[in-house]
Amino acid sequence: ATDAAGVPDRPSSRVPEPLRPWDQPPKLIGWAVAVVMVAIAALTRVWALGSPKGNIFDEVYYHTESEELLRFGYEDNRGFRFIVHPPLGKWLIAIPQWIINNHAEFGYRLGPAIAGIVSVLLITRIARRMFRSDVFGAIAGLLLALDGMSIVQSRVALLDIFLQLFIIAAFGALLLDRDQARGRLARLLADGADLGDGVPGLGPRPWRLAGGVLLALANAVKWSALPFFIGFLILSLWWDRGALKSAGVRHSWRGAARRSWLGAIWSLLVAPIGAYLLCWLGWFAGENSWNRHWADTHSTKARLTVPFTHWHFSIHWGFVPSPIRSLGAYHLDAYRFHDTLTTTEFPHPYMSNPWSWLVLGRPVDYYYWCTPAGKGGCDTAGKVQHILLIGTPLMWWAFAPVMVWLAWHWFTTHDWRAAAVWVAFIAGWAFWLRYPTRTMFLFYLTPLVPFLIMGVTLALGALLGPAVRAADLDPDERAAALRRRGWGALGVAAYLGLVVIDFAWMWPIFTGRALGYHLWNLHMWFQSWI
Repeated sequence: ATDAAGVPDRPSSRVPEPLRPWDQPPKLIGWAVAVVMVAIAALTRVWALGSPKGNIFDEVYYHTESEELLRFGYEDNRGFRFIVHPPLGKWLIAIPQWIINNHAEFGYRLGPAIAGIVSVLLITRIARRMFRSDVFGAIAGLLLALDGMSIVQSRVALLDIFLQLFIIAAFGALLLDRDQARGRLARLLADGADLGDGVPGLGPRPWRLAGGVLLALANAVKWSALPFFIGFLILSLWWDRGALKSAGVRHSWRGAARRSWLGAIWSLLVAPIGAYLLCWLGWFAGENSWNRHWADTHSTKARLTVPFTHWHFSIHWGFVPSPIRSLGAYHLDAYRFHDTLTTTEFPHPYMSNPWSWLVLGRPVDYYYWCTPAGKGGCDTAGKVQHILLIGTPLMWWAFAPVMVWLAWHWFTTHDWRAAAVWVAFIAGWAFWLRYPTRTMFLFYLTPLVPFLIMGVTLALGALLGPAVRAADLDPDERAAALRRRGWGALGVAAYLGLVVIDFAWMWPIFTGRALGYHLWNLHMWFQSWI
């Protein structure tokens, strides 16, 4: 029998441990777990999806632009000064409502809900593979299914949940590529090959290609995916070098450059650029697309001045076809807009800085409605409907200490899983520290949440402790190990129980359910949440 990478389930003893495939339990169990997690995600994301009525928060932009895409094939920009994000996310809002022929609230929120459900499926399967456990795949899936931020973002017609979907999918594809490449090396070693002086070609890398394309699609939703693109590209190349080193290749850097990195130019650079441009086909075809004919009124001799951090450089680009030059000018205008979106120029009552995000210092008010009890307006006897963009608190307050533990865990064990979570953390959180004056919001963390949950899952695995194998222990040691495992299981269960209770308590303000004023006030644990 062989695994999915085509490697014998019982490889030769010559195969080092980092290259050995996972002897998986019955796959039916893993898929059954995934189905349960998807059912929970569907319930929390689709139930009463059409409520509240009307556009809430930035739906006024993205719902409107999705309707324009259905009518014209491009954003017509009627009533708005500028279109600041690529079109793919708005297409994903538009297509489901077109399929079901429902242009009301349920229709234009269905696409984000589907994206949120698929994200839960993906993290369940990815965590199962990372941690080699159906149990911890279920834990990761459950945590994302019950995360308040992911639930709220899945229930509104905004873009960030699509960013989460494509980034976690890209990571999963690169993880499969990692396993496939290591499986091929394991097969070579099991067949008696000596890889000390080099390694033959490892064959096609379809999962790496898929990962590159998915990262391009993430950027076609929002450019804030770019740090993930760079981080995961480096991570994938680093994984290959580590695999060659584990296989005994003496010049692993040289071997990686020759057998991995050169080929990665196509899968992680050329193909993504092509996929990104394909997402702009409607813009290219539209006669009235924003800035579509910029090149027609600007000389080919003009030079393009590109800002890069504190420097600027100019390039001659008259040889570039005019539609591409127009798209380049559009991108430059959008970059300048984002770069000047400062707290001084564009203040917002719910803006926050990255230092407050992990502790939920300033959630975002998406919707608030108070039903007055009397003619005098809202008062303490009224009913409140509130949608607050906030993570499930008792889950989120574990994130910061877990990231500290992951740094120590990687330093002491070199666990590649801890490093992967930290790469995502740098891309999804630390990146924003370079913009101290920019107007920012808590929902910028949406694509990072699955990776923070994977970090928590790894920590819960360490808390639970290793499985007890009776054959390796004498009776006293076995008894001590079972006690250790029992206390660990109790700790894991206690944490998950608290998260479930906290989720149930916060559910009304994730979904805008009506609460009495005093009960609503009990949900506002801090003044900054109001």
